[in-house]
Amino acid sequence: MTQRVELAAVTDRLAIDALITEYAVTVDDGDWNGYRQLFAPGGRADYRSAGGIEGGADEIAAWLTETLRLFPMRQHLIVNRKVEFGTREQDVGDTARVQADYFNPMRFTATDPAGPSTAPDFVCGGRYAFSLLRTHNGWRLRHVAVAEKWRQVADERQRETSGDA
Repeated sequence: MTQRVELAAVTDRLAIDALITEYAVTVDDGDWNGYRQLFAPGGRADYRSAGGIEGGADEIAAWLTETLRLFPMRQHLIVNRKVEFGTREQDVGDTARVQADYFNPMRFTATDPAGPSTAPDFVCGGRYAFSLLRTHNGWRLRHVAVAEKWRQVADERQRETSGDA
């Protein structure tokens, strides 16, 4: 590889990393307009393995808006990002795939008159598969697939004894 190609690959990796981070931040902050803007035209997401739906970015954003009202506290940690570029003639191409693990603690809406706890009572983890496309507006998501591997929900007895009921 030439230095120019290597620099382009580094620049693309940084841009893709920023896009994946922005994905987590928009979901955690409930910024559904920002979420939609992360997708290329026709972009889709599949949350079925986590009990959700599959659909276009607008449909998914609407579903997330309603579903995540149950969890006013949420924090995605997306780690172990493995990036692979589509290649053309030994050059960096205009497509990429990212495999990344996630850890997602969340807190159900509090009903405690003493005030809400900040401790998570729903935690899940798994792996994302992101498919990306370089557009005139930079890298955008073409497809997101969630593969939930595990979840842990605090039962009522745990919440009652911890004072977080």
